[in-house]
Amino acid sequence: MRLFLLLSLAALMLVEAYKFTDETDKQALLEFKSKVSEGRRSVLSSWNNSSPLCSWTWVKCGREHKRVTGLDLGGLQLGGMKSPSIGNLSFLTSLNLENNSFGGTIPQEVGNLFRIQHLLMSLNFLEGGIPTKLGSLTKLAYLELGKNYLKGKIPASLGNLTSLKYLSFGSNNIKGGIPNDISRLTQVLYLDLSMNHFSGVFPPGIYNLSLLESFNIFGNGFSGSLRPDFGNLLPNIRELYVGSNHLTRLIPTTLPNISNLQMLGMESNSLTGSIPSSFGNVQYLQTLELNNNSLGSYSAGDLDFLGALTNCTQLDVLTVSENVLGGILPTSIANISIYVTELSLGWNLISGSIPHDIGNIINLQTLLLANNLLTGGLPASLGKLSNLGLLSVFSNRMSGEIPFSIGNITRLEKLYLDKNSFEGTIPPSLGNCSYMLRLRMDHNMLTGTIPREIMKISPLVFLTMSNNYLTWLFTKRCWKT
Repeated sequence: MRLFLLLSLAALMLVEAYKFTDETDKQALLEFKSKVSEGRRSVLSSWNNSSPLCSWTWVKCGREHKRVTGLDLGGLQLGGMKSPSIGNLSFLTSLNLENNSFGGTIPQEVGNLFRIQHLLMSLNFLEGGIPTKLGSLTKLAYLELGKNYLKGKIPASLGNLTSLKYLSFGSNNIKGGIPNDISRLTQVLYLDLSMNHFSGVFPPGIYNLSLLESFNIFGNGFSGSLRPDFGNLLPNIRELYVGSNHLTRLIPTTLPNISNLQMLGMESNSLTGSIPSSFGNVQYLQTLELNNNSLGSYSAGDLDFLGALTNCTQLDVLTVSENVLGGILPTSIANISIYVTELSLGWNLISGSIPHDIGNIINLQTLLLANNLLTGGLPASLGKLSNLGLLSVFSNRMSGEIPFSIGNITRLEKLYLDKNSFEGTIPPSLGNCSYMLRLRMDHNMLTGTIPREIMKISPLVFLTMSNNYLTWLFTKRCWKT
């Protein structure tokens, strides 16, 4: 019955389409122009009765029938309301309105554009719900409605869009669950539902989308767990973002079976269990974000995955902070990919010391090891990390002197060494860190005077040196402590 109704509707729209002419198209576009904010209407100055329709800027026509087939208004900073007359452009195959300031609701008449293949409306101020009539656009391959103010629920009728390859509803105010009809979108390669108010269990219909390459539900309220065979059901995933939800239980051990996986974000959930060492087999892995979960068991073996990740030569970001990871920091961490820019292991119960060869990770920009049980000193090789902007080891049990080589990190902006047992004098070489904004060294065992060179760092706005054995030199600068 559903198929019969769809075919009947398509036939009816086909009959209706031939009631329109190029003159109908012209009047539809002039009506559209009249709804554009007056201040930007001049951009469409060629849209007038004196010029041939197919010579208008941003308008594409068919070679034979001279009907409007494409309308590319993306990024023209147009405002105003969308005219329902857009639904009269019955030969339209591509409509690009993204990155403008259109407001109001999406006209139901858009559902009349039965030839449409590309419908791009992201980055506007659209409100209201998603029209159910969009479900009749069965040739649609690209539907982009992200970064608007749409609300309501996803209509089940969108399950009729079986030609879809790209679907984006990210950054709206859409709520509720994901209809099971989404399982019919078997051609979809890209699906973005991030930054909305979706809820309910992880949508089971997703597991039917075996061609999916990018899937993003970051920043919603999904609950439940991922199926253990996730990686076998969705073997083509390259980008998987499920962070900032309410997901529980284990990381599926089949995730590392996805050979082309590049980006994996599972942060800010309630995941438990161990981090699979088999991630080391994912050759193209670039980002692994698992922070703010309950992974680990505060015991030896929790960090075994770090040694395995040395095989991931393209790794760029590794964040596992705010978990329950224990054990000794392995020296193999220094052998991780030289392309790593962010390494975050803070807020765990990791013991041991920072490996002497940590300076091998030459592209490192963020090194976060705070709030652990680390001992030993700061390796001199840190001075080789010329791109480092944040070095944070506060609230550990570290000791020894602060290496002079830290002053070689001239791009360092934030240095947090507080709440340890560092001793000796503060190296004057820190004055070479001319981009330093925040410097925390309080609650240590430092002695001597605070070097004048530090006082001359002009961007420095936050300095704490209290609870040491330091002698202050007179300075006219006022510090926030």
